[in-house]
Amino acid sequence: MSFSVSRITENGLSLVKLQDNATNTIITILPEYGALLHSFQFPVDGKPLNIIDNYSSRENIEQELGVSFKSSKLSPFVCRVRDAKYVLEEEEFEFANKYTDGNAIHGLLYNKPFKVVNEFADETQAIVSLKYHFKREDPGYPYEYNCEVRYTLLPRGILQVETIVLNLDTLSIPLADGWHPYFNLGGVIDDYEMQVSTETMVEFDKDLIPTGTLVPDKTLTEGIRIGNRQFDNCFVVQPVDQRPPVALYNPANGVYVSIFTNNRYPYIQIYTPPHRKSIAVENLSAAPDCFNNGMGLQLLTPSRSQTFTVWYQAGVAEND
Repeated sequence: MSFSVSRITENGLSLVKLQDNATNTIITILPEYGALLHSFQFPVDGKPLNIIDNYSSRENIEQELGVSFKSSKLSPFVCRVRDAKYVLEEEEFEFANKYTDGNAIHGLLYNKPFKVVNEFADETQAIVSLKYHFKREDPGYPYEYNCEVRYTLLPRGILQVETIVLNLDTLSIPLADGWHPYFNLGGVIDDYEMQVSTETMVEFDKDLIPTGTLVPDKTLTEGIRIGNRQFDNCFVVQPVDQRPPVALYNPANGVYVSIFTNNRYPYIQIYTPPHRKSIAVENLSAAPDCFNNGMGLQLLTPSRSQTFTVWYQAGVAEND
């Protein structure tokens, strides 16, 4: 069979492995910690390269997950909520789980144990579905919902990641969704080329909270060499026919990753960590602090579901 699904353990981490046996493309997922993407691996010059900057061991993830949030599922909100507080229908809510800056950050599911609910492989794909049932576990979010994440490995180095949120509450729930992967295409990010289909940046204040102003910015539209630029910015995606909203490329080895989204993810957050060995490209359904500013915020009514989809295509560019 061309595709397969299996379970493996590496460095104390229990992983689900999706494999395209024809190309030796391998995806591994860590159910126990937010169903995060642990690896996206394929051969480069005869050696396997994992383009996901991940956690090396159970000890490492226990220490670092709540600091770096590498590959974390962002749900039911994305990025920061100012002072961990928001008001909905004249009632104030405050999250108990706060970051070091006093804000709530990156949602409530990044460290939750997801259960594998389905897996499948045939000649054309390998699929695993994972689910977490959130039951009012934080006073800042006294709601009940299911979050299902479905990874599908397809031919040509394409990984489809769907998030299906189902409202199990009797009330409408405020909702945003996203992902937080860090990409390492080899070497340092200064040498990478990056292109983002955007002409608009979300203006932030000093605390990385949107001011409510959108700023014209075409810097990334035609592509740049990252160089020594530092990013911790959010951009509005403007789809261009036949072009991925985000493309990263390492000229040194020809490795690329293209990120495709639909209108469910109209924002992209880009972050360059100080070590410069990887870059976070976060597809978001709403802007940071959307529970307060309403930029992209959804109110999901009872018994309704919403699906958010992102596609990652990675490989080695063919020489002209």
